[in-house]
Amino acid sequence: MMHCYSSGPGGLIRLDPDADPAAAVWIDLQAPAPEEVAALARLGVEVPSLADMEEIEISNRLYRESGADVMTVVLPGRAPDDRQIAGPVSFILTEGRLVTVRHHAPRSFDTFPLRADRSAAGIAGAEQIFMGLIEEIVARLADILEGVGRALDAVSSAVLGGRGQTSGQLQGALEKIGQQGEVLGRVRLALLTLERALSFFAQTLAPRAQGKELRAIVEGQMRDIRSLNEHGDFLSARLSLNVDATLGMINLAQNNTVRLVTVVAAPFVPPTLIASIYGMNFARMPELAHPWGYPVTLVLMLASAVGTWAFFKWKDWI
Repeated sequence: MMHCYSSGPGGLIRLDPDADPAAAVWIDLQAPAPEEVAALARLGVEVPSLADMEEIEISNRLYRESGADVMTVVLPGRAPDDRQIAGPVSFILTEGRLVTVRHHAPRSFDTFPLRADRSAAGIAGAEQIFMGLIEEIVARLADILEGVGRALDAVSSAVLGGRGQTSGQLQGALEKIGQQGEVLGRVRLALLTLERALSFFAQTLAPRAQGKELRAIVEGQMRDIRSLNEHGDFLSARLSLNVDATLGMINLAQNNTVRLVTVVAAPFVPPTLIASIYGMNFARMPELAHPWGYPVTLVLMLASAVGTWAFFKWKDWI
């Protein structure tokens, strides 16, 4: 799927699907079809395959080829099957045109065209649109981190709020913490790859016409990314704290269960001992011939059970 945009006085204008891509200043390719790849090739833009985009070597993610700067980052988004994943996105910056290639749907690509004219860089050229899109992505990552913080607040309040939690509820809390850990991991990977891409882009600014103005914007975005990394460190610490607290509550719940079973079973130990003694098959047991032996033994067993229960109650164990 190919979306083409041109710059206008009111922001980015989406071109008709049958319009000539050469008139676009930004071409967004999502899971491009072979004919779309061929159309970009006629414009002198080589579209990388998904396998190329997934290469982890830095030389395959950040490079210049035939006058085009190619920067690949990993962003969280929605897969075609509606799963949340972290997938590669390539930014191909040529003279006067930005081409983005992706195989999933980061939300920033849907929201950016609606408010591109409000970005700090503007939409005067491909470089400005690139920086505006990076700004939108960073803002989206900040929103996701805030969502992780709110989710951890809710879990912490439920686990440590003083209300008795069942084992199923504690297990659910642990699952939620794990899910937020996955979200946090995807965001931190995105921040890492974005920082690398911006460092690479900063090195290409010297020959550009508006390199000085763009450098200030790049430095601002780098500061934002560093701030988000610090926020991510804080959330990682909170994540570990929530895991430890939840596991501690699970252990306490299990200990309470074991203690309850032990306390319930303890009053039956003395009667069992008495019954075991008089259940032995010795030839000489004087109590067996006693006319009150059986009721006395029953009373003794009952008294030992009641005495054990009273002792546990006095110790406040039950």
